[in-house]
Amino acid sequence: MSFIVKRVYEPAASADGYRVLVDRLWPRGLKKQDAALDLWAKEVAPSAALRRWFGHEPTRWEGFRHRYAAELDALTELWRPLAMRATRQRVALLFGAVDEEHNNAVALKIYLEAWLRAHGPA
Repeated sequence: MSFIVKRVYEPAASADGYRVLVDRLWPRGLKKQDAALDLWAKEVAPSAALRRWFGHEPTRWEGFRHRYAAELDALTELWRPLAMRATRQRVALLFGAVDEEHNNAVALKIYLEAWLRAHGPA
């Protein structure tokens, strides 16, 4: 399996593989053609309520990951295609946040990798 996490504002690269924006809101100041996306998977992003609660506050990171995982548990049909694609090619999970360590793309990568380790490619 192969996931990478990358800011959507960084230039696209062939090594990115399949480029997926995993933010619910479109990143400010970014033109759609400049994002070079294969998919905008806003449905797998954290809920608005969870995003507001987290507020990119690092002290809430573990709580955010736990709550986001609970949301993802209910959305299997939306994220499973990403997990399955990562068994065949690299998937770049793109985010717009400034914090490169505490964001939903990092949390989603951790979640998907754990799911694939536990369940394997289906």
